[in-house]
Amino acid sequence: MTTIRQAAPTMPRAADAGGVIEMLPDPPRNGDAMNQDPILSSAGETLRVHFSDRRDVLVSGAGYLCVDTRDREGWIVPDCLVAFGVDTANIFARNGYVISEVGKPPDFALEVASESTGRADYTTKRRRYAELNVPEYWRFDETGGKYHDKPIAGDRLVDGAYLPIEIVRGPTGMLWGRSAVLGLDLCWDAGRLRFYDPVAREYLRSQLEEKYGRLAEREQREAAEAQLQVERERRLAEEARRQAEREQRLAAEAELLRLRERLMRGGGL
Repeated sequence: MTTIRQAAPTMPRAADAGGVIEMLPDPPRNGDAMNQDPILSSAGETLRVHFSDRRDVLVSGAGYLCVDTRDREGWIVPDCLVAFGVDTANIFARNGYVISEVGKPPDFALEVASESTGRADYTTKRRRYAELNVPEYWRFDETGGKYHDKPIAGDRLVDGAYLPIEIVRGPTGMLWGRSAVLGLDLCWDAGRLRFYDPVAREYLRSQLEEKYGRLAEREQREAAEAQLQVERERRLAEEARRQAEREQRLAAEAELLRLRERLMRGGGL
């Protein structure tokens, strides 16, 4: 199991005295967080499902991200972060992501626009993520750019500075850019955040979509099987009808033959 590499001592750890890790405090919620929750919940579920076969991948959000815990200045709260090759259990137990303890920054961060935090997401927070050496930083604005500077934008860290990731507009108006870190395309689709797998050539589904997708597929399969059964019964009924007609015709032909033979023998009808 991967262990957390701890640098200089930071916050006193209760684990030293009893095996319990001292938790970071819960961050305060901004006033319009409820508007972001459905998007973040769906994004987090979708990414967790996608990386569910890897135990060393963290998909989280709403906890503090900091270099260490000695100075609370510069602590930020990502809406969603992804980190590869980490001990997820210890990070969850810490209730936050402490870079000096984990040994590396998160690999990916995402901010969803809101009226109260939108401008900070593409100004001060963008600079802070660069200072923390987060390789990719993405922003999504459901409104199409009312709160952020763009509907969707991504930055890749190059020599300590962020350079914009190319965003492509499709013929239907969909906007998308490729995350090299996730190996996925992030899409702004009529105000909806979607993830596309370019290898599998399909959009990812959240846990809820996966559940209802499986239910829909089962219902479609059962409906198709029921239709096949109806067609099978109709075919059997048609074959039975034709068989009955054939037997009636043979019986009639046999009766005509019998009558003809009687006439030929002069026996009358």
